[in-house]
Amino acid sequence: MSDTVSCKTSFFTLRKAGAVLCLVSLCGLAWAVNFLEDGSRVHSNEFQLIRLRYNNHPQFSNFRSSWLTDAPEAETHLLNGIKRLTRIDTASDSVGLPIMDDRLFDYPFLYAVEVGHWALSDAEAQRLRDYLLRGGFLIVDDFHGTQEWNLFADSMQKVFPDRPIVDLANKDAVFHVLFDVDQRVQIPNVRGAISGQSWEKDGFTPHWRGIFDDEGRLMVGINFNMDLGDAWEHADNPQYPQPLTLLAYHFGIDYILYSMTH
Repeated sequence: MSDTVSCKTSFFTLRKAGAVLCLVSLCGLAWAVNFLEDGSRVHSNEFQLIRLRYNNHPQFSNFRSSWLTDAPEAETHLLNGIKRLTRIDTASDSVGLPIMDDRLFDYPFLYAVEVGHWALSDAEAQRLRDYLLRGGFLIVDDFHGTQEWNLFADSMQKVFPDRPIVDLANKDAVFHVLFDVDQRVQIPNVRGAISGQSWEKDGFTPHWRGIFDDEGRLMVGINFNMDLGDAWEHADNPQYPQPLTLLAYHFGIDYILYSMTH
């Protein structure tokens, strides 16, 4: 197998090339991120950020497409951070793909926001299960409180009726890929960061949770009662606390590297 792994290679090959992709160091320059695309463009980078497109739950049918929240500004800053802090050859923009798009299987990492608003059909749940069991990795973010947790969990129950959602421990490998992320601090949206109220709805306590496969590989990382996307999006906002932005960068980069090396 060639030492150079491109994004055209399936992520099943990328998993085997983890030793190559996990070489990281402080270097690199950032450049701008384009607008979110529909997936029609072909990239040849090692890493491509994919946003998961989904349909809103009927309870949120009057909302805008929730999957687009914080796009593309969150990607602009996160991808620039990856370029500065690692040697990963990263595409300079994100792509939005629906669950049923076959191109999903070309990428190891999915990012889904406001999943307390999603509603997966049986077919979508089956497709997402296949993706995850075949080596994919999903990070969910920016959902808060009891109602949104229940709606998220209803769809995840369709995906994995036989696998529990568990709390992640500080020692779990996903928090120690490049950065040792031991801080359990609630990362708020920009309004909360400015006002000092870190929670939304009744989501007073942050939770880092996940779903593992039979070999102990984390397949789904769940950031509940927090908003990494806002911390990335407002990285250049002097009113958003810099330590929280830095923490959100560390979480994001560790998640991405984990997806590429496990």
